[in-house]
Amino acid sequence: MKKRVLSLILALCTVFSVCFASLPAAAAAGSSKTKYSFDKSGIDYQKFKGKGVSINVYNWGLYIAEGEDGGMNVVKEFEELTGIKVNYTMYATNEEMYAKLKSGGAKYDVIFPSDYMVGRMIEEDMILPLDFDNIPNYDRYIDDSFKNLEYDPQNLYSVPYTWGIVGILYNADLVKKPVDSWDILWDPDYTGDILMFNNSRDAFGIALKRLGYSMNTTDKKQLQEAAESLKKQKTVVQAYVMDEIFDKLGAGEAAIAPYYAGDYPLIKADNPAIEFAVPKEGTNRFVDAVCIPKDCNNKEAAELFINFLCDPVVGYENFLTIGYSSPNKGTYDMLPDMYKKNEALYPDQQVLDNAEGFINLDTETNEYTQQLWTEVLSDDQHVNKWLIPIFITAALGASLYINISRTVKKRRGTYK
Repeated sequence: MKKRVLSLILALCTVFSVCFASLPAAAAAGSSKTKYSFDKSGIDYQKFKGKGVSINVYNWGLYIAEGEDGGMNVVKEFEELTGIKVNYTMYATNEEMYAKLKSGGAKYDVIFPSDYMVGRMIEEDMILPLDFDNIPNYDRYIDDSFKNLEYDPQNLYSVPYTWGIVGILYNADLVKKPVDSWDILWDPDYTGDILMFNNSRDAFGIALKRLGYSMNTTDKKQLQEAAESLKKQKTVVQAYVMDEIFDKLGAGEAAIAPYYAGDYPLIKADNPAIEFAVPKEGTNRFVDAVCIPKDCNNKEAAELFINFLCDPVVGYENFLTIGYSSPNKGTYDMLPDMYKKNEALYPDQQVLDNAEGFINLDTETNEYTQQLWTEVLSDDQHVNKWLIPIFITAALGASLYINISRTVKKRRGTYK
């Protein structure tokens, strides 16, 4: 669902001057198997040792701890613990992952779809029910508030991996009006300084919430009203972005943008003037989960990997690397207070009660929404002509940006 980012711990060091000596010993340890203590109760991690077993894992880019700065390399730790070889590849969007599985072009044992995509894959019989006897860490550590959610109501097919909310990032040096409503993304006083999501689900979700509707509406009149609102917004929007937000907000090239809370600390590290606000109309709470495709090669070995991901120490290392909130109670208990008190990462219950998760919508609604989104993007009547050169430049640079963005982000992780 989201484009992912690099090491949050380095970003927060820059912002808050964190002393690594204050972190739990496990977090400061290296990647040797002797330096971490995993919960092995109720599971035989040695079952496949020496049997030449391998699993294929398909995850978002930059969405697991890879051993940066002496931290844990999750895949290597699992391989050393179990003897199971992990073939690890990455994707950029839910739709890319879905299309690859749907085409039968490759077989995977573990995937990481977002909430609404889990629902879609359940509906289309693309993922298997899990044997939770092989995932004892689920009952032991996953918070009950992340069980039996809308996309998997019987909790048969998925284990939550990360979660977060969407809010408004803004430059407090440039934005002097109160930021407490989605309305600010339509404010003509900030024409040319506003960024907007470059995907239909998030963009329509914001427009619908602003209008007082559900993000999961199937009412065509409400969707049409949201589309008209997004067309009017084009007069103030500088650009439609995803990961480009890091450079634009970080460098002060834009002042306001909706984005994912997990990325806020990293952007603030680039630009200390950046703040985060949750609109009063409500927002999206998303969950990314772990599932097993129906045509997997080794289901039990895949379940061992999922159980390993549910270990609090693994969750802690993943949190430090990718920055998104953990549904793991054991991981949360390990966090220093500076993380727990960060309202972007762990918002209060009032915010969560006013948030809404995406669910899988019917095919007709999805197709209609995509049709409306195409109309929004192609609408010329509501475009400021002076912004056209920006769009042209962005288009020319898009290919280069996509190719180098991950490299740049990894490089940022080395800056102290």
